[in-house]
Amino acid sequence: MKNSTVGKYLGSIPNRLQLAGGWIDQPFVNQHNPKPFGSMVVVQIEPNFRPMDRSGIASGTRAIAMKIWNGKLPNRSPEALARELYEVENKGKAEPSGSQDMIGLVYPGVNRLDYDFKIHGGVFPSHIESCNRAKVVRWLDKVLHLVPVESRPDGYNPLGVKNLTPQWVAKLGQSGQDCYNAIEKMDAKALGASLNLNMKCWEKLLPNVVRHPLLRVDLMPLLKAYQQQYLGAMFSGCGGGYLIVVSNEPVPGAFKVNVRISHK
Repeated sequence: MKNSTVGKYLGSIPNRLQLAGGWIDQPFVNQHNPKPFGSMVVVQIEPNFRPMDRSGIASGTRAIAMKIWNGKLPNRSPEALARELYEVENKGKAEPSGSQDMIGLVYPGVNRLDYDFKIHGGVFPSHIESCNRAKVVRWLDKVLHLVPVESRPDGYNPLGVKNLTPQWVAKLGQSGQDCYNAIEKMDAKALGASLNLNMKCWEKLLPNVVRHPLLRVDLMPLLKAYQQQYLGAMFSGCGGGYLIVVSNEPVPGAFKVNVRISHK
Protein backbone atom coordinates (compact mmCIF):
# COMPACT_ATOMS: atom_id res chain seq x y z
CA MET A 1 0.00 0.00 0.00
CA LYS A 2 2.85 2.42 0.86
CA ASN A 3 4.11 2.58 -2.73
CA SER A 4 0.73 2.43 -4.44
CA THR A 5 -1.18 5.31 -5.95
CA VAL A 6 -3.96 4.77 -3.39
CA GLY A 7 -1.41 4.76 -0.58
CA LYS A 8 0.00 8.10 -1.72
CA TYR A 9 -3.50 9.55 -1.88
CA LEU A 10 -4.44 8.35 1.61
CA GLY A 11 -1.20 9.54 3.21
CA SER A 12 0.88 7.92 5.95
CA ILE A 13 -0.63 9.48 9.08
CA PRO A 14 -2.62 6.75 10.87
CA ASN A 15 -6.34 6.68 11.53
CA ARG A 16 -7.78 6.03 14.97
CA LEU A 17 -10.62 3.89 16.25
CA GLN A 18 -12.46 4.76 19.46
CA LEU A 19 -13.63 1.85 21.56
CA ALA A 20 -15.37 1.82 24.96
CA GLY A 21 -15.37 4.84 27.26
CA GLY A 22 -15.69 7.63 24.70
CA TRP A 23 -16.83 11.02 26.07
CA ILE A 24 -14.97 10.42 29.35
CA ASP A 25 -12.19 12.54 27.79
CA GLN A 26 -14.42 15.61 27.96
CA PRO A 27 -14.13 17.68 31.17
CA PHE A 28 -17.86 18.40 31.15
CA VAL A 29 -18.30 14.63 31.58
CA ASN A 30 -15.32 13.52 33.68
CA GLN A 31 -15.88 16.25 36.29
CA HIS A 32 -18.93 14.24 37.42
CA ASN A 33 -17.01 10.99 37.91
CA PRO A 34 -17.09 9.93 41.59
CA LYS A 35 -14.14 7.57 41.01
CA PRO A 36 -10.46 8.69 40.94
CA PHE A 37 -10.40 8.31 37.15
CA GLY A 38 -12.38 6.95 34.22
CA SER A 39 -10.92 5.30 31.15
CA MET A 40 -11.47 4.98 27.45
CA VAL A 41 -9.66 3.02 24.74
CA VAL A 42 -8.31 4.30 21.44
CA VAL A 43 -6.63 2.14 18.80
CA GLN A 44 -4.27 3.45 16.15
CA ILE A 45 -5.07 1.82 12.80
CA GLU A 46 -3.34 1.75 9.44
CA PRO A 47 -4.56 4.40 6.94
CA ASN A 48 -5.42 1.79 4.31
CA PHE A 49 -8.97 3.03 3.68
CA ARG A 50 -10.71 6.40 3.46
CA PRO A 51 -13.16 6.77 6.36
CA MET A 52 -16.53 8.38 5.85
CA ASP A 53 -16.42 12.02 6.92
CA ARG A 54 -18.20 12.82 10.20
CA SER A 55 -18.19 9.16 11.22
CA GLY A 56 -16.28 9.16 14.51
CA ILE A 57 -12.94 8.05 13.05
CA ALA A 58 -11.28 11.46 13.71
CA SER A 59 -10.98 12.22 9.99
CA GLY A 60 -11.28 15.96 10.66
CA THR A 61 -8.44 15.89 13.19
CA ARG A 62 -6.37 13.78 10.82
CA ALA A 63 -6.91 16.30 8.01
CA ILE A 64 -5.45 19.01 10.23
CA ALA A 65 -2.50 16.75 11.10
CA MET A 66 -1.90 16.05 7.41
CA LYS A 67 -1.76 19.78 6.77
CA ILE A 68 0.47 20.94 9.62
CA TRP A 69 2.86 17.96 9.43
CA ASN A 70 3.05 17.64 5.63
CA GLY A 71 1.44 14.23 5.46
CA LYS A 72 3.51 12.26 7.98
CA LEU A 73 4.04 12.09 11.73
CA PRO A 74 7.07 14.09 12.92
CA ASN A 75 9.80 12.25 14.82
CA ARG A 76 8.83 13.64 18.22
CA SER A 77 7.22 12.23 21.33
CA PRO A 78 3.56 11.24 20.93
CA GLU A 79 2.66 13.39 23.94
CA ALA A 80 4.14 16.51 22.34
CA LEU A 81 2.40 15.75 19.03
CA ALA A 82 -0.96 15.20 20.70
CA ARG A 83 -0.76 18.49 22.60
CA GLU A 84 0.33 20.43 19.50
CA LEU A 85 -2.50 18.98 17.44
CA TYR A 86 -5.01 19.68 20.23
CA GLU A 87 -3.99 23.32 20.39
CA VAL A 88 -4.18 23.80 16.62
CA GLU A 89 -7.57 22.12 16.21
CA ASN A 90 -9.28 23.72 19.21
CA LYS A 91 -7.95 27.26 19.01
CA GLY A 92 -10.88 29.61 19.55
CA LYS A 93 -13.48 26.83 19.79
CA ALA A 94 -16.31 27.24 22.31
CA GLU A 95 -16.82 23.45 22.40
CA PRO A 96 -13.35 21.88 21.95
CA SER A 97 -13.01 18.33 20.71
CA GLY A 98 -11.66 15.81 23.19
CA SER A 99 -7.97 14.98 23.37
CA GLN A 100 -8.61 11.30 22.58
CA ASP A 101 -8.93 12.21 18.89
CA MET A 102 -5.36 13.50 18.79
CA ILE A 103 -3.92 10.82 21.07
CA GLY A 104 -5.42 8.02 19.00
CA LEU A 105 -3.75 9.34 15.86
CA VAL A 106 -0.23 9.62 17.29
CA TYR A 107 0.08 6.83 19.89
CA PRO A 108 0.65 3.40 18.29
CA GLY A 109 -1.11 0.25 19.42
CA VAL A 110 -3.99 -0.06 21.87
CA ASN A 111 -4.14 2.72 24.44
CA ARG A 112 -6.11 3.11 27.66
CA LEU A 113 -6.52 6.80 28.48
CA ASP A 114 -7.27 7.57 32.13
CA TYR A 115 -9.02 10.91 32.76
CA ASP A 116 -9.19 12.59 36.16
CA PHE A 117 -10.76 16.05 36.37
CA LYS A 118 -8.29 16.97 39.13
CA ILE A 119 -5.35 16.41 36.79
CA HIS A 120 -4.90 18.63 33.71
CA GLY A 121 -8.46 19.81 34.31
CA GLY A 122 -9.65 16.56 32.75
CA VAL A 123 -8.51 17.75 29.31
CA PHE A 124 -5.53 15.41 28.97
CA PRO A 125 -5.15 11.95 30.51
CA SER A 126 -3.59 11.53 33.92
CA HIS A 127 -2.06 8.31 32.59
CA ILE A 128 -1.82 6.37 29.33
CA GLU A 129 -1.41 2.59 29.35
CA SER A 130 -0.32 1.15 25.99
CA CYS A 131 -0.22 -2.33 24.49
CA ASN A 132 1.92 -2.98 21.42
CA ARG A 133 2.21 -6.75 21.74
CA ALA A 134 1.93 -8.25 18.27
CA LYS A 135 -0.02 -11.32 19.43
CA VAL A 136 -2.65 -9.16 21.13
CA VAL A 137 -3.18 -6.67 18.31
CA ARG A 138 -3.32 -9.35 15.62
CA TRP A 139 -6.06 -11.02 17.68
CA LEU A 140 -7.87 -7.68 17.87
CA ASP A 141 -7.61 -7.35 14.09
CA LYS A 142 -9.47 -10.66 13.78
CA VAL A 143 -12.37 -9.96 16.17
CA LEU A 144 -13.18 -6.35 15.20
CA HIS A 145 -15.51 -5.82 12.24
CA LEU A 146 -16.70 -2.43 10.90
CA VAL A 147 -20.11 -2.10 9.28
CA PRO A 148 -20.73 1.26 7.52
CA VAL A 149 -23.93 2.92 8.73
CA GLU A 150 -24.25 6.67 8.11
CA SER A 151 -22.31 9.90 8.56
CA ARG A 152 -23.78 12.31 11.07
CA PRO A 153 -25.82 14.96 9.23
CA ASP A 154 -25.13 18.68 8.94
CA GLY A 155 -26.69 20.66 11.77
CA TYR A 156 -26.71 17.69 14.12
CA ASN A 157 -25.62 18.38 17.71
CA PRO A 158 -25.23 15.41 20.07
CA LEU A 159 -25.07 17.63 23.17
CA GLY A 160 -28.61 19.00 23.22
CA VAL A 161 -29.53 16.85 26.23
CA LYS A 162 -27.09 16.09 29.06
CA ASN A 163 -28.03 13.70 31.87
CA LEU A 164 -24.62 13.60 33.54
CA THR A 165 -25.40 11.50 36.59
CA PRO A 166 -22.31 10.37 38.55
CA GLN A 167 -23.49 6.75 38.55
CA TRP A 168 -23.52 6.51 34.76
CA VAL A 169 -20.36 8.58 34.30
CA ALA A 170 -18.59 6.08 36.56
CA LYS A 171 -19.95 3.19 34.47
CA LEU A 172 -18.75 4.91 31.29
CA GLY A 173 -15.22 5.17 32.69
CA GLN A 174 -15.42 1.57 33.85
CA SER A 175 -16.38 0.40 30.36
CA GLY A 176 -13.03 1.70 29.10
CA GLN A 177 -11.13 -0.16 31.82
CA ASP A 178 -13.09 -3.33 31.07
CA CYS A 179 -12.37 -2.91 27.36
CA TYR A 180 -8.60 -2.61 27.81
CA ASN A 181 -8.47 -5.54 30.23
CA ALA A 182 -10.45 -7.69 27.78
CA ILE A 183 -8.09 -6.85 24.92
CA GLU A 184 -4.99 -7.66 26.98
CA LYS A 185 -6.55 -11.02 27.92
CA MET A 186 -7.76 -11.59 24.34
CA ASP A 187 -11.26 -12.21 25.72
CA ALA A 188 -13.75 -11.50 22.93
CA LYS A 189 -16.81 -12.03 25.13
CA ALA A 190 -15.61 -9.48 27.70
CA LEU A 191 -14.63 -7.07 24.92
CA GLY A 192 -18.11 -7.25 23.46
CA ALA A 193 -19.65 -6.69 26.90
CA SER A 194 -17.56 -3.53 27.38
CA LEU A 195 -18.81 -2.12 24.08
CA ASN A 196 -22.39 -2.91 25.03
CA LEU A 197 -21.94 -1.17 28.40
CA ASN A 198 -20.47 1.85 26.63
CA MET A 199 -23.61 2.17 24.51
CA LYS A 200 -25.89 1.95 27.55
CA CYS A 201 -23.92 4.80 29.09
CA TRP A 202 -24.13 6.95 25.95
CA GLU A 203 -27.88 6.39 25.79
CA LYS A 204 -28.31 7.44 29.43
CA LEU A 205 -25.84 10.34 29.57
CA LEU A 206 -26.14 11.93 26.12
CA PRO A 207 -29.30 10.54 24.48
CA ASN A 208 -28.94 12.69 21.36
CA VAL A 209 -25.85 10.65 20.51
CA VAL A 210 -28.18 7.83 19.42
CA ARG A 211 -31.58 9.54 19.06
CA HIS A 212 -32.08 12.85 17.29
CA PRO A 213 -34.63 14.26 14.80
CA LEU A 214 -31.94 14.86 12.17
CA LEU A 215 -30.62 11.29 12.19
CA ARG A 216 -31.74 9.39 9.10
CA VAL A 217 -31.13 5.93 10.58
CA ASP A 218 -32.96 4.55 13.62
CA LEU A 219 -29.77 3.63 15.42
CA MET A 220 -30.94 1.79 18.53
CA PRO A 221 -32.89 -1.06 16.85
CA LEU A 222 -29.94 -1.56 14.49
CA LEU A 223 -27.50 -1.64 17.40
CA LYS A 224 -29.57 -4.08 19.43
CA ALA A 225 -29.93 -6.44 16.47
CA TYR A 226 -26.14 -6.72 16.15
CA GLN A 227 -25.66 -6.97 19.91
CA GLN A 228 -28.08 -9.89 20.03
CA GLN A 229 -26.46 -11.77 17.16
CA TYR A 230 -22.80 -11.12 17.99
CA LEU A 231 -20.66 -10.74 21.13
CA GLY A 232 -21.07 -6.96 21.26
CA ALA A 233 -21.33 -3.80 19.21
CA MET A 234 -21.05 -0.03 19.46
CA PHE A 235 -21.12 2.92 17.10
CA SER A 236 -17.83 4.53 16.15
CA GLY A 237 -19.11 7.95 17.15
CA CYS A 238 -22.11 10.12 17.84
CA GLY A 239 -24.86 9.84 15.25
CA GLY A 240 -23.72 6.47 13.93
CA GLY A 241 -20.72 6.34 11.64
CA TYR A 242 -19.74 2.68 11.69
CA LEU A 243 -20.95 -0.21 13.80
CA ILE A 244 -17.94 -1.77 15.49
CA VAL A 245 -18.88 -5.42 15.96
CA VAL A 246 -17.02 -7.98 18.07
CA SER A 247 -17.24 -11.47 16.59
CA ASN A 248 -15.08 -14.55 16.17
CA GLU A 249 -16.97 -15.27 12.94
CA PRO A 250 -17.31 -13.17 9.74
CA VAL A 251 -19.89 -10.36 9.80
CA PRO A 252 -21.66 -9.87 6.44
CA GLY A 253 -21.06 -6.44 4.94
CA ALA A 254 -18.24 -5.62 7.34
CA PHE A 255 -14.62 -4.81 6.62
CA LYS A 256 -11.48 -5.23 8.70
CA VAL A 257 -8.94 -2.81 10.16
CA ASN A 258 -5.26 -3.30 10.90
CA VAL A 259 -3.98 -2.07 14.24
CA ARG A 260 -0.70 -0.19 13.86
CA ILE A 261 1.94 -0.99 16.47
CA SER A 262 5.27 0.42 17.52
CA HIS A 263 8.28 -1.68 16.47
CA LYS A 264 10.71 0.02 18.85
